Amino acid sequence: MNAYIKAIEYYLPEQVLTNDELAAEFPEWNAAKIFKKTGIKARHVAATDETAADMAVKAAEKLFAAQPDTKQQVDFVLFCTQSPDYKLPTSACIIQKRLGLPTTVGATDFNLGCSGFVYGLAFAKSLIVSGMSKNVLLLTGETYSKYCHPKDKGNRSIFGDGASATLVSDSGFARIENFVFGTDGSGEDNLKVKTGGARFPEKEGVFALDDGGYVNAPDFLYMNGPEIFNFTLDNVPVLVDKCLKVNNLTMAEIDRFVFHQANKYMLETLRTVMKIADEKFFIDLSETGNTVSSSVAVALKNAQIKENQKVMIAGFGVGYSYAACVLKY
Repeated sequence: MNAYIKAIEYYLPEQVLTNDELAAEFPEWNAAKIFKKTGIKARHVAATDETAADMAVKAAEKLFAAQPDTKQQVDFVLFCTQSPDYKLPTSACIIQKRLGLPTTVGATDFNLGCSGFVYGLAFAKSLIVSGMSKNVLLLTGETYSKYCHPKDKGNRSIFGDGASATLVSDSGFARIENFVFGTDGSGEDNLKVKTGGARFPEKEGVFALDDGGYVNAPDFLYMNGPEIFNFTLDNVPVLVDKCLKVNNLTMAEIDRFVFHQANKYMLETLRTVMKIADEKFFIDLSETGNTVSSSVAVALKNAQIKENQKVMIAGFGVGYSYAACVLKY
């Protein structure tokens, strides 16, 4: 049995943070400089009372509106988020109720960042191929803006909020082929919100800059940009090569490459290092920013991929966690 992507939709919050607005807060920057560094012109930011689960519900409702028959077919809900509504209960259970799905569906969250969509496809495929499910609703949603310190111009310029909804079934427009995965927990400190979990439950209320000038406030998101960049360059080309091998393909046989939309400089560097033709490499973040686990799904929706094309998708980031697979349209 095979598993397929049957439908994809996404939702972006109404509020938009532009480069001009960021430049007004940080006079040492201007809008052109921010765009040159990131490839991002604007990013959507969740409202104060808007959560990742709220956005995932809206993405799913958008999918059901586009394909009304699919709602009654869902028998499992997977929700990837690092911004859950509560420590408990599971957000996917709340989403089941809000979407009006039957109580016979399975539902669970999983906590991953930028690799989350690819991992979620693997989980969904496993449920389909094993016969445990016929139609899996894979949701992603993240509100990293709520983790960014107000003075953190770097992270605030990169990350945008958003959610995606993907229906994985035993038929559809894109067959999900073979996966490869990678994990390196030694990078845990390079992309992290330190406090608020069981290890460090109490907020520390301190603020500092690290040696590279990056905001290091343990109650907020910290990212060591150079280390994340080095991790990506060291691991993604190897990941792509392994993915080609498990799918018995060559680089020339891949029609489109749709990677996690981290930032334009990183993506262009990867494209150059791997000698991927510009027309095969999709970059889609100028109006959304880095939407973490939703970025690959958003890019796939916007990429206008043609029938019979082979697409490699790859996610990589916080964890460190990385994964790739091939889709055949």
